[in-house]
Amino acid sequence: MVTVLSIDGGGIRGIIPGIILGFLESKLQELDGPNARIANYFDIVAGTSTGGLVTAMLTAPDKENRPMYAAKDITNFYLEHSPKIFPQNKHKNFVGSMTNLFGAVMGPKYNGKYLRSLTDGLLGNLTLKQTLTDAKLNDLKNARLADVCISTSAAPTFLPAHYFETKDASGNTLSFNLIDGGVAANNPTMMAISQIFKERFKNEFMSIRAMDYSKRMLVLSLGTGAAKHEEKYSTTVASKWGLVNWLYDNGATPLLDVYGDASSDMVDFHVSTLFQALGCKNNYLRIQDDTLTGDASTVDIATKENLQRLVEIGKELLKKPVSRVNLDTGRYEEIGRECTNEEVLSYFAKLLVEERKLQQDN
Repeated sequence: MVTVLSIDGGGIRGIIPGIILGFLESKLQELDGPNARIANYFDIVAGTSTGGLVTAMLTAPDKENRPMYAAKDITNFYLEHSPKIFPQNKHKNFVGSMTNLFGAVMGPKYNGKYLRSLTDGLLGNLTLKQTLTDAKLNDLKNARLADVCISTSAAPTFLPAHYFETKDASGNTLSFNLIDGGVAANNPTMMAISQIFKERFKNEFMSIRAMDYSKRMLVLSLGTGAAKHEEKYSTTVASKWGLVNWLYDNGATPLLDVYGDASSDMVDFHVSTLFQALGCKNNYLRIQDDTLTGDASTVDIATKENLQRLVEIGKELLKKPVSRVNLDTGRYEEIGRECTNEEVLSYFAKLLVEERKLQQDN
């Protein structure tokens, strides 16, 4: 089987999948020894925006060719660096609100200098081909991981877009003008599956039925949380909005929120439909919390209190019953069995360990 890990975008809410991955890695270590790391068990790891940063932490090699970060370290990374990536306006008054509004209209809310310095310092000149999951790319797509991380997290109105170039052995160059991947694929699960078809199944297309393809994939998709339905924008209010309100409203960015949530939800809807229709729904596990409220539903309110709240939300999500998107309503609903996300991740860890042993034997 081809094993896939996909991590959504969501700014500081990357803490939530970080907690989930820390738990999963602990279960892998119980089964396979203390040196077990997430990157050892997934053939493809995909991440958008903040999920891209997590992906790099899990798959970038250190000097000993081991993952640069253990999954349990992701949370502390966010707690330490988020306030510096997203420095908070100390003036919670009319002047502060007007400053934020002016900034949202005239330029990015944050200059991105700290994030660029951080990723350059950690990743240096490591490229995609050097990751532990070994991306199969031609030289012109073999970008520096630091450039990829800066680009995929360059959310419009929050952080500046990023330009870089790659060069192959013949001197040919390719230019990249990039903004946050969340604009097109905030949930990158479908992109990861497409890559599987390109790399693994393309030569078998005529001999394997569509159902067999899905049965040969084991997919774990992690959301970063979404606002509770009742907390989302009322049409009564939004019907009166102009351009400025859609770009910035009481500290939120409605237009980006709509794009991000819609992108993530539609990908989950399509992937769920695929796996359920082909009778292998248990090969696809999506863990998401769509009940966030207040500051916890934002991407950049990096106060100590809010970051700690996100840590607690991640821990609480582990204890919640397993949910699956309802194909009629689009909402997450408990699937009926008395099974928590912790329990299903423990079972998922067993499948990953078994699959790795099969691959090693072959």
